[in-house]
Amino acid sequence: MNATWLRAGLWLVLAALLSALSACASLPGEGLSRSDPWETVNRRVFEFNEVVDKAAVKPAAQVYQALVPRLIRSGVDNFFGNIADLWSSANLALQVKPKPALEMGMRVLVNTFMGLGGLLDVADEMGLERSTVEDFGQTLGYWGIRSGPYLVLPLLGPSTLRDVTGLALDFKDSGASVVWRDARDRNIATGVQLLNARVKLLNAGRVLDEIALDKYLLLRDAYLARRKSQIYDGDPPEDDAAPAAFRRLVR
Repeated sequence: MNATWLRAGLWLVLAALLSALSACASLPGEGLSRSDPWETVNRRVFEFNEVVDKAAVKPAAQVYQALVPRLIRSGVDNFFGNIADLWSSANLALQVKPKPALEMGMRVLVNTFMGLGGLLDVADEMGLERSTVEDFGQTLGYWGIRSGPYLVLPLLGPSTLRDVTGLALDFKDSGASVVWRDARDRNIATGVQLLNARVKLLNAGRVLDEIALDKYLLLRDAYLARRKSQIYDGDPPEDDAAPAAFRRLVR
């Protein structure tokens, strides 16, 4: 009974968020000034994330990089990337893109059965490269759901109201959730996955600290531009008033 009520509550929250997004979609224009109406709160959350990163996450990633050999880190990256490819394939299918969905599905099959469960990226050597990484937020964007206001989430970082609605499904189908059902093992796996991802950002973070006059604005604008590019497969229109799926149909 408790699980039933929990699922019902989650669906109600999702419905409310989607209703809010529909209201946002009716507003004319979507410039950066309109996309970040909660900037004051977002900046405070951003500052909190920066403190946590400098105090705990970044040092842990540096220790992980120093102690874990590159070969093992590469295997971890391949393993979680293989599961992410499966989720990408599912989202590509939801976006009615059969060819890339099939290609990503083939990547998963090859790496799972020939790459020691995904530890080795055999598919890449066979020419089945990872052409894209898709999530449910991109699928919502493909079908015309506007991004809504920009959000900075505690610990998770940049997002939008639309992308937040997809987080529950993205987390449910993440590598740790798919493979490990025990809560303790899942938490450990999630920690390793996050550390591995943070290691890849060490150099980028150093560059940002050196060149950014306002790191918040730089990351915000970069995130919004990147998400728009992802939804339109690298070819975003100047005015995206029409739904992405509709634009593809009339090309």
